[in-house]
Amino acid sequence: MRLEQLQAFLAIVESGSFQKAAQKCSVTQSTISRQIQALEADLGFELFHRTSQSKLTLAGEILLPRARKIFLEWQTAKQEITDLIAGKQPELCIASIPSVCAYYFPPLLQLFCKQYPDVQLRVTSLGSDRALKVLKDGLVDLAIVMNNRFFTMSKEMIVETLYEDKIEVLASANHPLAEYECIPWLELIRYPQVIFKEGYGMQRLVQNQFDQTDVLLKAALEVNTLDAFRGIVRQGELIALLPASALVEARIDPSLAVRPFCLSNNGSSVNSGFLTREVAMVTIQDRLQIPPIQYFWHLVCEHIPKQVKGF
Repeated sequence: MRLEQLQAFLAIVESGSFQKAAQKCSVTQSTISRQIQALEADLGFELFHRTSQSKLTLAGEILLPRARKIFLEWQTAKQEITDLIAGKQPELCIASIPSVCAYYFPPLLQLFCKQYPDVQLRVTSLGSDRALKVLKDGLVDLAIVMNNRFFTMSKEMIVETLYEDKIEVLASANHPLAEYECIPWLELIRYPQVIFKEGYGMQRLVQNQFDQTDVLLKAALEVNTLDAFRGIVRQGELIALLPASALVEARIDPSLAVRPFCLSNNGSSVNSGFLTREVAMVTIQDRLQIPPIQYFWHLVCEHIPKQVKGF
């Protein structure tokens, strides 16, 4: 069965004859006849009584409502795809790591809404692993994550590196580590930490660093919001390792201290190794052809700084 065969069938029903159906479909009458014959051959029954009125047979009566439904579904799908290509999608769904949601998205979201006022913008703050999963599952159109090439190497994915982010120490202002200008690694590992929950790239990054140096990470508490990190660390007992882009508010909070740490142990920031993460924007190749997604992609590339303060 082919769509033009159903179209010919419906045209005959609506016009009342093969000749008028041919005129309606802008084809010859013999073409209409061949299409109906092929459709009847597939079904094994005649669809019309061959009279001047082209009256439906019982098989034709059974097919008619279903043919109308199939053809309507096709027209609806075709129109929705046309609208999508024209940028008329109903919503744009984005998943992003918390720091980008908190500090970089607000002005970009306003710009997008002015350009596409009829597109519902939905932004969800998620850990990198979860954000990439919902992107692969088709639940979001675009994700901004801590890049992990193991998860983003698929051929259908497009990856744009946004910036490199240095990992720093967040502590209370009266914590012993606040006295250092650059905290030595051997000092840092002495203190218990509040860390991201499993599924966040930062949790894996910090844990890997401790594993590489054969040191036990003293993870006292797991949270998943920047407000929770600041509130807990402010109490004075725990510290946290967080990316520079997540420490914007902490830097101006007198009750908190933000310090770099060096992987060497001499306490000097000169010629010392730093722990960093790479932040990237990811989408599926075909989605980037859709105008609203393409526009938001360009907004992010143009407005998110390539270097984070504190690096």
